[in-house]
Amino acid sequence: MKIQSNSYLFIKLLTLHSLLVLSTSQDFDFFYLVQQWPGSYCDSKQGCCYPSTGKPTSDFGVHGLWPNRKDGSYPSSCNSSNPFDASKISDLTGRMQSEWPTLSCPSNNGLTFWGHEWNKHGTCSESVLNQHDYFATTLSLKKKLNLLKALTTAGIKPNGQKYSLSSITTAIKQASGYTPWIECNNDSSKNSQLYQIYVCVDSSASGFIECPVFPKGSCGSSIEFPSF
Repeated sequence: MKIQSNSYLFIKLLTLHSLLVLSTSQDFDFFYLVQQWPGSYCDSKQGCCYPSTGKPTSDFGVHGLWPNRKDGSYPSSCNSSNPFDASKISDLTGRMQSEWPTLSCPSNNGLTFWGHEWNKHGTCSESVLNQHDYFATTLSLKKKLNLLKALTTAGIKPNGQKYSLSSITTAIKQASGYTPWIECNNDSSKNSQLYQIYVCVDSSASGFIECPVFPKGSCGSSIEFPSF
């Protein structure tokens, strides 16, 4: 029986390490960038509370950047040993309060919301984004695609009127080049309204892509765009 050379063993170990790294980096295939219309969040049975910094601007706010897989599943809460640390995003706090505001009750400063997003979703993207980069990259992606401008340019305004789902989808696709997924919720009178817009981002979080798969569920053909 021949004794394997050190160089052969080194190559075997290197190959195994490479496979392990590859499998880790492929735990998700893309991201959903999810933005939320505050008027629809507030105009619902549960209602809302403005953050302690005051009423947010009338614009879409970030909900999160969520790693997902092509089969429709997604990783969740991947690393409890690296919990949210507000000090790591202290330079982003002003932008976060403006572009990633919380509307949950009771009124708060947003740290609980951001912590939830990092702990549940961000920790699953650590192969490409550390904690600071997770939030900074999400803000940059939001800036690249101005959803409200895309809609208002197409004559779709947050004025309480109803618009066709196809016109909303088309307006965003024309602005971004990619097909979005629209999520609706119901107002206090059970009218369907524009709630969240999903666009897909590649696995390196560097740019938008066509979505490999959409979440389950659908809106009606005509949906309300409430004011805020």
